[in-house]
Amino acid sequence: MITVTNLSLQFGGSKLFDDVNLKFVPGNCYGVIGANGAGKSTFLKILSGEIDYSSGELSIPNHIRMSVLKQDHFQYDEFSVMETVIMGNKRLYEIMKEKDALYAKEDFTDEDGVKASELEGEFAEMNGWDAETEVAQVLQGLGIGSELHYSFMRELNGGDKVKVMLAQALFGRPGIILLDEPTNNLDIISINWLEDFLLDFEGLVIVVSHDRHFLNTVCTHIVDIDYKKIRMYVGNYDFWYESSQMMQRLMKDQNKKREDKMKDLQNFIQRFSANKSKAKQATSRRKLLDQLTMDEMPSSSRRYPFVGFSPDREVGNEILTVEGISKTIDGVQILKDISFRVNKGDKIALVGENELAQTTFFKIIVGEMEPDEGTVKWGQTTTQSYFPKDNSQFFDGCELNLVDWLRQYSEDQSESFLRGFLGRMLFSGDDALKYANVLSGGERVRCMLSRMMLSGSNVLVLDQPTNHLDLESITALNNGLIDFKEVMLFASHDHQFIQTIANRVIEFTEDGMIDRAMTYDEYLERK
Repeated sequence: MITVTNLSLQFGGSKLFDDVNLKFVPGNCYGVIGANGAGKSTFLKILSGEIDYSSGELSIPNHIRMSVLKQDHFQYDEFSVMETVIMGNKRLYEIMKEKDALYAKEDFTDEDGVKASELEGEFAEMNGWDAETEVAQVLQGLGIGSELHYSFMRELNGGDKVKVMLAQALFGRPGIILLDEPTNNLDIISINWLEDFLLDFEGLVIVVSHDRHFLNTVCTHIVDIDYKKIRMYVGNYDFWYESSQMMQRLMKDQNKKREDKMKDLQNFIQRFSANKSKAKQATSRRKLLDQLTMDEMPSSSRRYPFVGFSPDREVGNEILTVEGISKTIDGVQILKDISFRVNKGDKIALVGENELAQTTFFKIIVGEMEPDEGTVKWGQTTTQSYFPKDNSQFFDGCELNLVDWLRQYSEDQSESFLRGFLGRMLFSGDDALKYANVLSGGERVRCMLSRMMLSGSNVLVLDQPTNHLDLESITALNNGLIDFKEVMLFASHDHQFIQTIANRVIEFTEDGMIDRAMTYDEYLERK
């Protein structure tokens, strides 16, 4: 158990959060959410002891081992993958090293024998004889093949290093696990394995993530950093989001009878209580939700951008025909004989392990790259708007402020219109006069989405649009694309984003492609 009492943190004279009182209990998974800069990662660092707090108390039992997902991927370059993971249990690793040193001594004494016996006993109690087997199982689950288990960390690519760091945090049955963005660089199979691992984990898990599907699957509680406070709520992310929106609506309607509010609340809770795909936690979560009162429902100061796409005209029957597209880059075949036809109403998700294939295909169909073979034919009624994965050409070296930057893409050139549009995308007041070349990654994405919304296109092509966005912006974009009635081709790492938008899934493979008219979850089940 972790108990936080009257905790506050102050940076440079201003408080990041204040008067925090929380209790984290084993058997639960707590998802930490908040706007960018709210202090999510900082809060995890306080819990792990990496940074100190300004005032209050933090109580963690000494006998409980805490494991933390480390962010320094180069720290272990001189160690093997196997060693690096075992280091997640510091004491076990120390025992292994002590034993090796003792047994390597040429002048092995009786005292050494007694010490070795003590170490062997502790080693056995910590399940040390099965350590390498457990490490192998965790690594395999995360997609690290056995051929890499005894390689040096320096020999791994960046994505595999991240997976090894995650394996280190999960290894050795810790009592508490702290995870900051654990799904980064994981494919869907590895994420599913991690979800199952955490659902079966009997200890305490606290996780920061922008992956809504992951939060919805594993979390029993949401810890919301807002109003410079940290509050805890029962339920997963979707429950938190919909209940916060509901509370905001109810608070605006002060004349509504309390009885009606309570009835709405009860119906809402019942709907979510039954909405759980993983059976293991469903019963306990339902009991928690059934005990909620309206006073325990969240309200939020979060600001959500407005994302809405209004095509100037409806698309016709002839949209896009792709025939025999192949492309080789640097001697490696990226696309092989890709052929398909886009139909009216299609919202196509491009998936697969090779992201370069998706990006290359998008560039080919929008005319930024030529295929080695094959043709692309757009229908005469189509107008396309493209969201590139790399948007640096639109911002690097650009000395325009945001009003003038957006003016390049708007028919209405007036200052009032452009400022109003930027305001809805959370660039209000002086933020609208920021220069384009100093924007953060998330701000750049919001600008690119603004550019697309102004285009009036009836075909949207989006390559990883959720990258760099916070949960609020991802949710707004997701809802905006659900409401878009025309044609879309897109790629994303966000499971919920794909599941709620796509009605067709195309996977690029080494031998060509797989094309399925179904939802993403149906596709994964079939796969």
